[in-house]
Order: sequence, then C-alpha cells, then structure tokens
Amino acid sequence: MAEREDCEEILLALRLLTESLGAPGPLKSTREDIEAAGFGPRREFSVMLAEVDGKIAAICLYFPMFSPWMGKPGLYIQDLFVHEEFRSAGIGEKLLRRVAQAAGNDGYHYLHLTVDHGNQAGARFYLRHGFEPANDETIHRLYGPAFEKFCRSGN
Repeated sequence: MAEREDCEEILLALRLLTESLGAPGPLKSTREDIEAAGFGPRREFSVMLAEVDGKIAAICLYFPMFSPWMGKPGLYIQDLFVHEEFRSAGIGEKLLRRVAQAAGNDGYHYLHLTVDHGNQAGARFYLRHGFEPANDETIHRLYGPAFEKFCRSGN
C-alpha cells in the first residue's frame, strides 16, 4: 500500500497517465490534494503500488462503492498506470490481481472501472481479463460551475 511519502510518485503517475490519454487539460490535482484526500483523516481513496528493484513500476488508485442492484459493495478502480519501461512485463495484471484479492479478502464482491474512449490498449487489457463493457449505462458528470450552480439552486 502507498504511504504518505509516495504522494509525489502517485502524482507523477497520474500526470503521465493524463498525458498518455491526451487529456484536454493538465492534471489539476496537486501533491497537497493527493496527501489530504489519500492520507488525511478522511481517506477518499487508496493506492496500491507495484515496485521493481525498489522503483515504483505501477499504481492502482481505487475506492469503495456500493451497488444497490447487486446488494453488495465493490471497488471502483479510478486509475491503473504502469510506467512505460515496465509495460509488457505483466506488472499491471499482477497489480490488478493483487487489488482484487485484497478486495475479496476485505468483503468486496466486484471491481468497476471505466476506460477512456481513446485507450484501446487498456480496453483490450480489461477484456482479456474478463471485464465486460457495461452497455446498460452512460456516465454523466456534474462539476465545476455547473456543480456549484446546482448546489446553490432550488433552495
């Protein structure tokens, strides 16, 4: 599991992931954001690391979720990133399996994740390992000024 002193490495991996996906803007999270949300009094997420020869090779950032349809808790995998020099070595698969095993041991019953539309290699990776695309739902987001306006309206 990641520790507070890993925040800079976590942020680097997230930045590299954002760049590799061609995200429309820069990563907005700061080291302070990662530290407060991941290692503060109210932990919003956990990160499991894969190391090779003392160097961080991959990260998996996740958090609990609950499905009322299944009546069971699961984990949402927000980000799985393998540094380029460690790709094709099975590190991502091993890390994802380790997260799944820990989840099962902790009473979680499933993993849920999304794959960016342009990430065909990621989609193939998940399909190879038994993940199924969810054709029954579409993600909708409310953030930024629209979120703030929604929060203020209707009172």
